[in-house]
Amino acid sequence: MMQLFHAWGACSLAALIALEEAGADYELVVMSTRDGDQRKPEYLALNPKGRVPALVTERGVLTETPAILAFIAQSFPQAGLAPADPFAFARMQAFNSYLCATVHVAHAHKHRGYRWATEESSFQDMTRKVAQNEVDCFRLIETEYLQGPWVMGEQFTVADGYLFTLADWLEGDGVDPKQFARVHEHRERTRGRPAVRNVLAEMAA
Repeated sequence: MMQLFHAWGACSLAALIALEEAGADYELVVMSTRDGDQRKPEYLALNPKGRVPALVTERGVLTETPAILAFIAQSFPQAGLAPADPFAFARMQAFNSYLCATVHVAHAHKHRGYRWATEESSFQDMTRKVAQNEVDCFRLIETEYLQGPWVMGEQFTVADGYLFTLADWLEGDGVDPKQFARVHEHRERTRGRPAVRNVLAEMAA
């Protein structure tokens, strides 16, 4: 059985949604990043990066959300969570990579400026820029990358749970999501899926 190491409020929600959508048999290990669970020796032995998510499989440990999402989609092809066509799959991976390397990083400047700077003034400057950076990212997603009704068009894929996860951070970053009509509609459409409702109900419990 797979194990997903997850923290509520973190990007690992995308992997949890993918597992639920796939109907996978898995164990959820909930961690508290606020309490520093990700820095404990037993977790670092699994994931030396000290971050979530980490997915423990029978073949080893996977980290990084795009890799985990691709693995889940390809491990459960019957769920149809990724395009079968190689070019379309690569486009999905390009989108997920953008979410990981650009959108998530823009958000992380709000609380984790210590990853990039040491001066307090630098932290404040990065925090001030978060909302504008998020607006720029989601404007690009809105106009160029969200094919609709799902990221890849008619097929719901693991990219949709990932976009939902990051779009759900917008209000907390001082951004009104309704200025991105298509992204906002996508977020609410995803929220209504049974697998997503199950995950969110567990989060609220």
